[in-house]
Amino acid sequence: MNWEQLLRPVDEYHAIEHGLTPEEFERLCRALGRAPNLVELGVVSVMWSEHCSYKSSRVHLRKLPSTGPRVLQGPGENAGVIDIGDGLAVAFKIESHNHPSYVEPYQGAATGVGGILRDVFTMGARPIAILDSLRFGSFDHPRTRYLVEGVVAGIGGYGNCVGVPTVGGDTYFDAGYNANILVNAFTIGVLPANRIFRARAAGVGNPVMYVGSKTGRDGIHGASLLASAEFRGEAEEKRPTVQVGDPFTEKLLLEACLELMEQDAIVAIQDMGAAGLTSSSVEMAARGQLGIWLDLDRVPTRAQGMTPYEILLSESQERMLLVARAGCEDQVRDVFAKWDLEAVVVGRVTDDGLFRASYGGREVARLPIALLTDEAPVYDRPARAPSDLDARQRLRLEEIPQPHDWNAVLLQLLDSPNLASKSWIYRQYDSLVRGNTVVGPGSDAAVLRIKGTDKGLVLSVDCNSRYCLQDPYVGAVIAVAEAARNVVCAGGEPIGVTDCLNFGSPEKPEVMWQFVEAIHGIRDACIALRLPVVSGNVSFYNETEGHSIPPTPTIAMVGLLEPVRAFTTQWFKNEGDVIALLGQTREELGASEYLAVIHGQVAGVPPWIDLAVERKVQEVCLRAIREGLLASAHDVSEGGLAVALAECCITHPEAALGAVVELPASMRTDALLFGESQSRIVVSLKRRNWARLRDLAQQLGVPCTMLGEVRGRRLVIHPWIDVECSALREVWASALPRRMELAAVHDEARQG
Repeated sequence: MNWEQLLRPVDEYHAIEHGLTPEEFERLCRALGRAPNLVELGVVSVMWSEHCSYKSSRVHLRKLPSTGPRVLQGPGENAGVIDIGDGLAVAFKIESHNHPSYVEPYQGAATGVGGILRDVFTMGARPIAILDSLRFGSFDHPRTRYLVEGVVAGIGGYGNCVGVPTVGGDTYFDAGYNANILVNAFTIGVLPANRIFRARAAGVGNPVMYVGSKTGRDGIHGASLLASAEFRGEAEEKRPTVQVGDPFTEKLLLEACLELMEQDAIVAIQDMGAAGLTSSSVEMAARGQLGIWLDLDRVPTRAQGMTPYEILLSESQERMLLVARAGCEDQVRDVFAKWDLEAVVVGRVTDDGLFRASYGGREVARLPIALLTDEAPVYDRPARAPSDLDARQRLRLEEIPQPHDWNAVLLQLLDSPNLASKSWIYRQYDSLVRGNTVVGPGSDAAVLRIKGTDKGLVLSVDCNSRYCLQDPYVGAVIAVAEAARNVVCAGGEPIGVTDCLNFGSPEKPEVMWQFVEAIHGIRDACIALRLPVVSGNVSFYNETEGHSIPPTPTIAMVGLLEPVRAFTTQWFKNEGDVIALLGQTREELGASEYLAVIHGQVAGVPPWIDLAVERKVQEVCLRAIREGLLASAHDVSEGGLAVALAECCITHPEAALGAVVELPASMRTDALLFGESQSRIVVSLKRRNWARLRDLAQQLGVPCTMLGEVRGRRLVIHPWIDVECSALREVWASALPRRMELAAVHDEARQG
């Protein structure tokens, strides 16, 4: 097609092809007083897409608490920013790259990491850590092994090369993700609290500059047609829409941007992520309540004959758009030239409130900025609980037979991919680069030192999608509470949240109900625990052929630790230490890993949680750590108390210490051992510290029970369990690699 043909008015057929509804197209024509041309339709389609406009979620996201004494920047920018004292702040965010990672797992995951890194250093922060939250299908599915290998390699390949450590995360396997995996990436960076950069255009006449890699044809319509629509089984056909990342260029771009930020040359800066040049320019102009003009002939391209449509919609990686101060163009060029990167003036800031683009001497797009942003469609979609919810939540414990061999049950649970060691994954990541990592993958939370200070950051990411499937409100509450609990177990004070809300199609009332309930759960938990949600992402349309994923509102938690040397890990340290339990065990098995693995059932409601109790349990643990009372602390979560005790015995990177404990037979044995009651923490401590811990707990009304002591090389839970720690560790450590090897054999058999 001759590019000038792109300037002809389009009809409703073209609009539907671009993801607009007939009603949205009519609304667009009415607002413009004319039909758009194809270039303009492309611009509108990405800016009005679910991925960019949040049109189905915006009315609900406003319910989340986003302010607080530490908040320097809340939602609405590339990343949130929290004050950590002494003139320093942290910028952080979690984002999804789900559909691209299913289509092309290596590049999808790699570019997801690249995009979240840019979101953080765009704020003026140097990234210091990455976490990932991954969801894959069952190992019985023929595509799972390929996806796991590709995603893990993509995360490691990008993060390792760019020099930012991947220090933690979580990974779950569930058949609900067979045809739609989740890849959520989190990054945190450190910056001066008084030097935050924002993507807000200012200064009429200021030059708009394009920096970084050249523009290619990769990723076109990634935001509007790949990330904002359900899959229909055509993954191979969508492969060209996945961007290709280059971590070495990203490293140069990072250093160039941070160097330029030391100078007084930038007014605004924005990552070219989803929707590329279009969204970055429109969003900067919208935040500044100004207009923008682009000369597309000046945009560096790496493909011959690119049309204005392709230039505007390309999602090529490692690119940024910035507004420079007039007269500083050469200063910007010099810094980027030093790092072997291009910096080109491609437009200017205007006062007309329009997005205008020219190509070949002709104006190819002329659209009101407000129409693309604030006036984009917003929907308060119908929400309705699933008709089978009551049936799914029904669970009669008396109908669940209790096993006879509790040793075998514990070993079988430790062999579950969801509870097993994830070291096969995280050993492919560099968790130590830059030398800030104090506690890497393998404990409740990661701990990083902030160089030049006595401060540390504590990071965790959590979500139990089975809980959310059975009750999205309670599941979301628990996701927040557990993420905070993990941070506390490492010695950190939780100070901020970023969320990645992964759901099916918002056009389905049942999915919208899950989303709204999850929002309410996050809101209530954050208010109770006094935590602001400062950034995040919504990922809808995670479904294939009409089958939605389990609702997965992932929570990433940031905590502050002072001094950093006061960190705690989950494994037992010393023979003779007392083992104690903070919190109360209840007779509940709903939505548990035990019920799913041992009995093959997903039924019941998630464990009961009282947020006031949760806050007190966390406070007791944190105060005990700060007083130096505890040798270890470990959250009791999936798998229950027996699994938590086993993890305390076997997760030390070098040695395994056993435990001898006695539990009162106060309820069903399976609920006592494997129930997942919330607000519980297993701790170990010197016997001389026991009285002080008990006093702290009594002051706040928190149950505190002595269970036993660290002893020998066996886990003994009288009178039910007695297993060598080496046997527990062997099963736990080998479960994931063994399944990967077995899946490889099956794949070869299918191909042969």
